[in-house]
Amino acid sequence: MKRPTIADIAKAAGVSKGAVSYALNNRPGVSAATRSRITGIAAELGWAPSTAARALSDGRAGALGLVIDRPAETLDAEPFLIRLIAGIQDELGAGPASLVLQVSPNHDTEVEIYRRWHAERRVDGVLLIDLRDDDARLDAVAALGLPAVVLGGPLGRPGLPCAWIDDEAAIDEVLEYLAALGHRRIVRVAGPREFMHTRVRSEAFEKAARRLGFESAEVVHTDYSDEAGASAARRVLVSRRPPSALVFDNDVMAVAALGVAHELGISVPGDVSLVAWDDSVLCRLVRPALSAIRRPIAEFGALAASLLRRTVEGETVGDERTSPPMLVTRGSSGPAA
Repeated sequence: MKRPTIADIAKAAGVSKGAVSYALNNRPGVSAATRSRITGIAAELGWAPSTAARALSDGRAGALGLVIDRPAETLDAEPFLIRLIAGIQDELGAGPASLVLQVSPNHDTEVEIYRRWHAERRVDGVLLIDLRDDDARLDAVAALGLPAVVLGGPLGRPGLPCAWIDDEAAIDEVLEYLAALGHRRIVRVAGPREFMHTRVRSEAFEKAARRLGFESAEVVHTDYSDEAGASAARRVLVSRRPPSALVFDNDVMAVAALGVAHELGISVPGDVSLVAWDDSVLCRLVRPALSAIRRPIAEFGALAASLLRRTVEGETVGDERTSPPMLVTRGSSGPAA
């Protein structure tokens, strides 16, 4: 079906195209009755303003941007990203703003994407995920004058608001739970070392382990994939002094580790307890079902999108935290052997 135009509305209403433009743009020049009749006809015809034309008139693209700097083939196996995007879309809803999503092969390319988007007026602002220490993106978007919101932090950086989840509290809850069950040797299978959220969790892990008096508390870094999670789990489970509990930075690695334990004839939770992170449906589909930290990921995405939308609209916003994460205990965790 042909997209209705201002000319179509003018013909149906029996007025000039100028009168239609005045009415639809809420400008003076037509009576209230004529304005009401024109907007009613426009609605009946299914007319909607052109986003391209709007961008030319008010400088708005009507879109927010998100670049994911991870291999494209890993995205379908990462429940966190799917739920995050769902939360962003839920916040944007049926409103005028849409989400522009692109996958980048590396960090430098990601910055070039922001420059191109800004030059072409493709987006009004961007969401920054997987923040790194001394992250070049922060200065890059500031130099461009491109509104941005960080998913992570808080950074306390003026003009760059953060949406964040209290991962430190989550780590504390997991280690206190394991300590109460008598565990004294634990290993955390973490994500890439360069990510700021990995460092935040690692610092909280080491601090809590010291406070609770664990005999050993090791951190092993991986790339979040099931292969890396399985490899890390196999290595520590066959070591001379294996841990009595494993904590994972995502649920994909935890599911893979459960398979390794079955393969090695190691009882879960009789010989080793497993605790996952994020609590996607994967944690409930395996046997035993995985204990996990449940983080409000969809809320996280929605909060970040809300902060960015409000920033684009000229509102001054600051760092905001989601509702707290919580530990959900299931069959994969129990008293230390």
